[in-house]
Amino acid sequence: MNVLFFSSKVYDSTFFNAANKSHQHKLSYLEVPLNKNTAVLANGYGAVCIFVNDTANAEVLRLLAEQGVKLIALRCAGFNNVDLGAAAELGMKVVRVPAYSPYSVAEHTLALILTLNRKTHRAYNRVKEGNFALNGLMGFDLNGKTVGLIGLGKIGLVTAKILKGFGCRVLGYDIEKRGEFDEIGIEFTDLSSLYANSDIISLHCPLTPQTHHIIKKETIAQMKPGVMLINTSRGALVDTKAVIAALKSGQIKYLGIDVYEEEADLFFEDLSDRVIQDDVFMRLLSFNNVLITGHQAFFTSNALESIAGITLQNIADFEQGRQLENEVKA
Repeated sequence: MNVLFFSSKVYDSTFFNAANKSHQHKLSYLEVPLNKNTAVLANGYGAVCIFVNDTANAEVLRLLAEQGVKLIALRCAGFNNVDLGAAAELGMKVVRVPAYSPYSVAEHTLALILTLNRKTHRAYNRVKEGNFALNGLMGFDLNGKTVGLIGLGKIGLVTAKILKGFGCRVLGYDIEKRGEFDEIGIEFTDLSSLYANSDIISLHCPLTPQTHHIIKKETIAQMKPGVMLINTSRGALVDTKAVIAALKSGQIKYLGIDVYEEEADLFFEDLSDRVIQDDVFMRLLSFNNVLITGHQAFFTSNALESIAGITLQNIADFEQGRQLENEVKA
């Protein structure tokens, strides 16, 4: 099948070309993102493969359909950037990668927690300059702390298992309780109790209308003073301006994020020779208790191999008329 990739990087073509040896699809790669101005580039392709910051709203999907595109293949788990209702009306199928390597994101979550706590990033820079003073580098034992996980899918559960290994008490919230929560040792609770009792709160839920800005002024006020907030899921789960206010007041003492609500114009690009125009993002960077990575939690060789394999299998299943196990519907 002819497949056009949007927002592709060198690592995408490397892993997808390797995985394609067993499928023999015709793959083409574009660095430009998918939007209303670039959709016409898909003329003659049966499928497009898109990523987290590509735009697939009703207007863009209509333009793709006019080019002959029948399949939207997401090379990620999230699908909040696709208008599923419009896709259904146009007769287009949407598939995704529901799970690639939950360990990649879960382990990055712990990397953010440990780095913020023990301030290893600041210590590294000090030592390079010959400064071996310890003032300002004090952390706390993770053992015995209470961590609240919002979202207990595959990534949330792996994160819980790692945290239990550190000796943490783990509180969890999801839309439904499952038996495996008890097996892992997660204390299932409501959001209010999770906010009130957690020393660290980590987000692992999808972005939906219900979870949009789940972290906002009102919910931050319910948290323990000095809480650590971690987000490796979707940027729009967090009201950034409300978090900045909480950082200034000390209600939030540590912030670690791998995602940002307005990241589409920032992440995955080298902007080191430009002046970043996003004032809110630049304000975040000004805090010494904020740690930001550029949507790299998924970025392990294991995850990319899995993403490539599952995505190409999704495309093969569509081409051959098989059941689409990873289809996303409105």
